[in-house]
Amino acid sequence: MHNAHESLSGRKLAAVSLAALGVVFGDIGTSPLYAIRECFHGEYGIAVTQGNVLGVLSLVFWALLLVVSLKYLVFIMRADNDGEGGVLALTALVRPKRGVRGVGQWALVAMGLFAACLLYGDGMITPAISVLSAVEGLGHIAPVFKPYVIHVTLGILVGLFLLQSHGTARVGALFGPIILVWFGVLAVLGLVQIALNPQVLQAFFPWHALAFLIDNRLHGFVVLGAVFLVVTGAEAIYADMGHFGSRPIRLTWFLVAFPALILNYFGQGAHLLTHPADAYHPFYAIVPHWALIPMVPLATMATIIASQAVITGAFSLTSQAMHLGYLPRLRVTHTSSTHIGQIYVAPVNWLLMVCTIGLVVGFQSSSKLAAAYGVAVTATMLITSVLFFVIARKRWKWSLPAAALLTLLFLLVDSAFFVSNMTKIFHGAWFPLIIGGVFFTVMITWEQGRRILGSKMKALTEKLSDFVARVTSDPPQRINGQAFFLTRSHDLVPMAMVQNLRHNKILHSDVFFLNIRTEEIPRVPNFEKIEAEKLGAGIHRIIAHFGYMEEPKMSTIASLCKEQGINVDLKEASFFLGREKLAVGKKPLMGRLRAQLFLFLSRNAMDAAGFFDIPSDQVIEVGAQLEL
Repeated sequence: MHNAHESLSGRKLAAVSLAALGVVFGDIGTSPLYAIRECFHGEYGIAVTQGNVLGVLSLVFWALLLVVSLKYLVFIMRADNDGEGGVLALTALVRPKRGVRGVGQWALVAMGLFAACLLYGDGMITPAISVLSAVEGLGHIAPVFKPYVIHVTLGILVGLFLLQSHGTARVGALFGPIILVWFGVLAVLGLVQIALNPQVLQAFFPWHALAFLIDNRLHGFVVLGAVFLVVTGAEAIYADMGHFGSRPIRLTWFLVAFPALILNYFGQGAHLLTHPADAYHPFYAIVPHWALIPMVPLATMATIIASQAVITGAFSLTSQAMHLGYLPRLRVTHTSSTHIGQIYVAPVNWLLMVCTIGLVVGFQSSSKLAAAYGVAVTATMLITSVLFFVIARKRWKWSLPAAALLTLLFLLVDSAFFVSNMTKIFHGAWFPLIIGGVFFTVMITWEQGRRILGSKMKALTEKLSDFVARVTSDPPQRINGQAFFLTRSHDLVPMAMVQNLRHNKILHSDVFFLNIRTEEIPRVPNFEKIEAEKLGAGIHRIIAHFGYMEEPKMSTIASLCKEQGINVDLKEASFFLGREKLAVGKKPLMGRLRAQLFLFLSRNAMDAAGFFDIPSDQVIEVGAQLEL
């Protein structure tokens, strides 16, 4: 898929680029609504003087240039996992192979996993702050609307989350054109103000940024936390690379998004130089009064689109984590037959909705919400830089000086933003960290619990080769038909078979041991998906390989088996699935509280029949009792 995007040209490239504009740049494209305001009017706002305005704008320009343009667009997007991007895809690249677990490798995987978990907190804050900041424009149209800002915001957010189950494929075609108009308006508004006060263009020179930090010392460093708001969304740009390819994203950024953002930020700064009292909302201050009424709906639509991209990203992250074995099976609904990324995960949707609404009700204004924004994203960017260094050294074979110098530059910028954002920790920044910590605990608990269960099962069963030899030398009674047994390991007999043979004393004429594996790549080509082997005595072993972006369905496996000459009759086959009855022992290997959490997750996980799309009336569950 990635390669196909890279070879696009002409109209197709323009169409994909327009679609990318609507999905990829919504988050970073709505930052002008609140970023400059927070620098001068937020919790730690600094005085509106010429030196401070030029200093802040210089920091904004160089942040966008170094973090988004250089770090993400030029270098990080080269670290793709078979075309897919995002911190979880990056983690999959450094994840140890099966059975290999060094302390250093485990630490890298844990870091990447925690960075991915932090994005759930981002997925809650982004809709809250972006929609609320847009709707606050109602107060600029007429003060009489101010008391209704929260109510309108909540109504929009509730509607947004309720619509998720229906999908956005139909209206998705409008996302690109709307965001294109949005960026066009941002650019025009900024140009007008820059033309009135062109001295603001001095901010392109980096010494204004340095002078700002030197002159304002600690206060100037703290303001960096607000400057960072202009680059939130950079991680989403990288994560969406798999849907559009790097070329359309880079093209759209450098030709449309980047210049429009710079023009608008500089336009807000130019206005503040002559109207310092407008620091309470400089974005709407540069909008002509006659244009306020259409501007509020346009800004609201742009923030809804930005929120939609973040919500879909949370669904995609959940699906990837499930297939990589970090989350229990949940029902994933595809809401579009043409867009592979359009999925819906109900529990995640409702959790995001409750937390997003809670944030709006709790903080009451986008300015207060901005205090909660930043720490999680900067932590993710720091971890991304570390993982990038590992990829550059291990996979690209860069020299140590080259990899270290570039990574140090990234870490220097990331660390400055991270430390400045840590000053917000008691003003709401703890929220995304708590959310990330909860998801991280759930993920490592599920992964460790599955490993413990696997070792317990291994002790209670036998090797597949020994089983085949035993059945061959001392055959049980055979009956006609096909029987499938899902197995965790390709060389072990599943517990369901052991229990079935022990109690029923019979074996089907055709027995298939099916081991479904999720590989550390997004997609596995069809010709590599199936490994089939006849073991004798009517017993077959099938190993099915799927990527973490794919859905392993029984119908797909059956059709691919037929291509290899294995006749699978899905309508007549019986599927024997193990159903473990779990209990917490006196001394659980993972701690009592985490063992209880694993039990809760197991009981609420989607069953294998539903997850693999196996007809429920052909399923036979065989139980076994195990202690954690």
